[in-house]
Amino acid sequence: MTSEDARERAARRALSSPLRLRILRYCLYESHSNREIAVQFGLNPGTSLHHVRTLVDSGFLAAEEGRPGRRGSVEIPYRATGKSWDSPTDGGGDLLIRTFLEEIEGRDLDELFMVRMGFKLRPERQEELQRRLVDLVLEFHGSPDDDGELSSLFIAGHPEERPAERPEPEARPERRQEPGSP
Repeated sequence: MTSEDARERAARRALSSPLRLRILRYCLYESHSNREIAVQFGLNPGTSLHHVRTLVDSGFLAAEEGRPGRRGSVEIPYRATGKSWDSPTDGGGDLLIRTFLEEIEGRDLDELFMVRMGFKLRPERQEELQRRLVDLVLEFHGSPDDDGELSSLFIAGHPEERPAERPEPEARPERRQEPGSP
């Protein structure tokens, strides 16, 4: 195995956890120390540090200059590098769905922005829709508002499956009523 193969394998492993994807999202626009990450996700600081180091070693998080911490300590803040956007993941679909479900767990679903829509498009128009959605998301992602609120967007499309044509139920023969029966 080449060193490039080993780096790619480590990167795939680093991105194989919904928790790590959530840590990357948490550190996207603001730097956070290991202590802050542990508190945010309800983790033991040692467990959090394991995940942080995995992400740093794979280039998905970058350590910034230390800052004063609690009781005279020095905290190292970490910031997402953006490398994960174009990185392949193993089981990506399942991973993204599980991450999304963890992110919305316990939230009032009626307060989420949701759209559900059906389409009937030729393949080239389906590709155009996907490309335009990605371009729009990237446009807004690339120009954050300094005073804006943090939010996330999850978009998934899928082909619709139609139930197999069911045969018409067979007509039941009429029952003859006997005279005097109810």
